[in-house]
Amino acid sequence: MDEPPGWIAEFTVTPRQFAAQLDAVVASGRTPVTIGALADHLAGRAPLPPRPVLLTFDDGFADLAGPTAEALAERGLPATAYLTTGALAPGGRSLLPPAPMMSLARVAELERYGIQIGSHTVTHAQLDTLSAKDLAYELRASKAELEDALGHGVDHLAYPHGYSSPRVRAMAARAGYETATAVRHALSSDRDEPYRIARLIVRRGHTLADVEAWLAGSGARVAPYRDGPRTVGWRWYRRARAVVRGPVFAG
Repeated sequence: MDEPPGWIAEFTVTPRQFAAQLDAVVASGRTPVTIGALADHLAGRAPLPPRPVLLTFDDGFADLAGPTAEALAERGLPATAYLTTGALAPGGRSLLPPAPMMSLARVAELERYGIQIGSHTVTHAQLDTLSAKDLAYELRASKAELEDALGHGVDHLAYPHGYSSPRVRAMAARAGYETATAVRHALSSDRDEPYRIARLIVRRGHTLADVEAWLAGSGARVAPYRDGPRTVGWRWYRRARAVVRGPVFAG
């Protein structure tokens, strides 16, 4: 968007920037794959093509089922979209601040553009601060709603804002997800964890040179790696805050 809502502006790019970034993907010679292809590779079922790249989009903003999907399709680029069902369904409940969102009725349309669908929970809460009951609801209800909309299984999850923990990852597996993506601000690898796949966030301040460096395999650390003390401490602080305030928007 050229003029996004203030709360999400940092995590948006203009249409012109987006086109340039997609052109850089094409020029890089990398082969775009969906999360399903990466899951098959991590499980040992099938190899990945040479120099793969996975393009992911979170939440389900209104542009996704329009200009974003069209720009990807024009270049023959498959992708994966993780959708926050409470923000897409009529009368749904979500912690996402106001923004133009696509509708749940258009989810099947994304697949026709070559975009694989994954869950991004119901409300976009910080999953690692929730009770077992609330966590199970976020994982299972979003999965079920997307499966109803698509008529087939939805096996992949993205943690809102990347927040997870060993307990969250174990419950994601029990809920029937085959993979889950985090953020980690890192490049993924053959040794990456299937329930904490590393991703890089493209922020508004990133330059085309930043994206080109990532496509060349540089400019960021490589997962997997252990959580540092600051990450662990931030998690405990957020848990304590959630005890007082209740579920908090992950963002």
